[in-house]
Amino acid sequence: MTPPDLTLLPERLSRLSELAHDLSWTWNAGREVFRRLDYLRWKQSAHNPVLMLRQMDVAVLERAANDPDFLAAYDRALLTMDAWRAPANGHARTYWQTKVGAPVERPGGAPDRIVAYFSAEFALHQSLPIYAGGLGVLAGDHCKEASDLGIPFVGVGFMYPQGYFRQRVSADGWQQEVYERLNWADAPIAKAQTHDRKPCVVAVPLGIRTVLVQVWEVRLGRVRLLLLDTDLEQNQPWDRELSARLYSGGQDMRLQQEVVLGLGGVLALRALGLTPAVWHLNEGHAAFVVLQRLRDALANGATWETALVEVRRTTVFTTHTPVPAGHDAFPFNLVEQQLANCWGSMGEERDHFLALGTYDNGAGPQFNMTALAMRSAGAINAVSQLHGDVTREMFAPLWPDLAPGDRPVGAITNGVHVPTWVAGDLGKLFDRHMGAQWRDRYDEPAFWTAVFDIPDEELWAVRRSLRESLFEFVRERARVRFAEENAGTARVVAGGAMLDPHALTIGFARRFTAYKRPDLIFRHPARLAQLINNQKHPMQLVFAGKAHPADDGGKHHLQNIFRQALDPAFGGRVAFVDDYDLHVAHLLVQGCDVWLNNPRKPLEASGTSGMKAAMNGVPHLSIGDGWWAEGYTGDNGWRIDGGLTDADHAAVDDADADALYRLLETEVVPRFYERSTKGVPTRWMATVKHSIATVTPRFCTRRMVKDYIERAYAPSFRK
Repeated sequence: MTPPDLTLLPERLSRLSELAHDLSWTWNAGREVFRRLDYLRWKQSAHNPVLMLRQMDVAVLERAANDPDFLAAYDRALLTMDAWRAPANGHARTYWQTKVGAPVERPGGAPDRIVAYFSAEFALHQSLPIYAGGLGVLAGDHCKEASDLGIPFVGVGFMYPQGYFRQRVSADGWQQEVYERLNWADAPIAKAQTHDRKPCVVAVPLGIRTVLVQVWEVRLGRVRLLLLDTDLEQNQPWDRELSARLYSGGQDMRLQQEVVLGLGGVLALRALGLTPAVWHLNEGHAAFVVLQRLRDALANGATWETALVEVRRTTVFTTHTPVPAGHDAFPFNLVEQQLANCWGSMGEERDHFLALGTYDNGAGPQFNMTALAMRSAGAINAVSQLHGDVTREMFAPLWPDLAPGDRPVGAITNGVHVPTWVAGDLGKLFDRHMGAQWRDRYDEPAFWTAVFDIPDEELWAVRRSLRESLFEFVRERARVRFAEENAGTARVVAGGAMLDPHALTIGFARRFTAYKRPDLIFRHPARLAQLINNQKHPMQLVFAGKAHPADDGGKHHLQNIFRQALDPAFGGRVAFVDDYDLHVAHLLVQGCDVWLNNPRKPLEASGTSGMKAAMNGVPHLSIGDGWWAEGYTGDNGWRIDGGLTDADHAAVDDADADALYRLLETEVVPRFYERSTKGVPTRWMATVKHSIATVTPRFCTRRMVKDYIERAYAPSFRK
């Protein structure tokens, strides 16, 4: 095989590398280009076209350059990419232009004012492993929808050269973290450049020193994502490690990372000539943005009061965490130490700034990042209606004189990016019966009534095909573990090698931690075994997810699932699929039959995996927490309700487990296996259709981001 020199691609395919480096291909016509080019290598590269092109035989590219069908797909993808990159005052008006107005553009095409969106993690594609879980997936989907709607939008986060860990599971089920350094040549990234075409590097004050930060750039259609990286030769070895891994190290490391994200992000935007009209902080990790903005205002002669008013007017804060321990808080002496180089321009205002973060979350007064963000933002929102109630109560001391309903915390329920998460085969079915316009109108509830006109036989055939794809993947992964990694019998069996491709399959995939109760369904093993081993109507369980490296409790829950998968009492119908990432997530939310979620209420802020599953015709079976508290209609899935809200966790777990078993025994399993003379589960398909029709428009990022535009972004742009 002769690998290609990407600078010497066939002339007819000269922009193929450019297409691969713009991640907008992940949700539009570009996907078909790379699938057609070399499907086997597409699969082997885990759908990473940058890696795929580096490894491809020149002969394959030459054949593609003479294939009319391939060239037609290639040209369509380029037209889409070019339309998104066209000047804001071009022919097609975006939603943003219609509602807010076309952004004024500076020379070089940069918008005059932007929305700057800060997040500690972004999940865009598995080829860029800079995410750990739900927060990153939400941030990535937010960026994609901002591109679709035409918002002048720039994301700011970390590069994480070692990313989040790869998960391996030992023979006894214990999670092992493996960190692999990212091969820059295989990732869709480039060094950000200033207007004079020089690499963008900024100097961030940290402690009593200065740390240099390299800025990288990712393209997503109309949106840019800036990623900060401290791994420069000029930095001390310990500073080079600051951005190495996501959520690694102790409290001191975490604080330093958050200083770099906040201060460095503001400095990077300035160096690139970008002027935010809105500063959106996605969780408290980014709250030090406020410090740099206040420093800038004070240095320019503003008073503290004037500076704070302007910061509040233009700051949006989204909180995702209903668990008190999930809000970062640091001892004051540590904060003072790491901000020592920042006080010079603030003078006596230093104490005012520290007061913004002062909060007692039950462990005595500390510097609380969420409190800092809430006191500095003009718009604050939780991520579901129920989470709004929880947040207003949790942070009531911030507003001691206000009644709960008057506390300034709104709620914008999360959503997911439909073009990214809806299966291709299902999308083609929608095209045939609803027209391609569904791809532009998926946030319109009335439009989705057309789902009920799709013949049950056709929708059932697609659902069966998606389940087959999932089992093909599970079997292949188990084979690879055995053949290439010398995995023992335990790992192969636990990995799903014995699953039944025709049995009702229930999926559970999320971060493993105690409040999510991943092993609740095993509360009464004998009762569960009867369900699983029913010869006529069998049921099986597929689990996936990672525990935080420092969460031994979560690792014990994961180990328990692994051991259940090896228990002969369950007949090989329980599986744990290791190394959960975006690729695995797509297969699971599309290929399972039911999506299970049973957190300890009210500790699920929103949750989004169930939204993705429901849009694919995988009904939700969940506690009435997070988004399901407002999404459940009675005919689009099932709500688990044990009827107890007692402080006795064991009693609540028993009651919820009993409620779960009853739903499975009396409703879920019988409905799935009740078939018509044509072999179609007609009543099941009614639930599937209600799931798609009710969840898709209400819980998509299009609705979510439009809410942000109307409530938080547009007001600042209109002033």
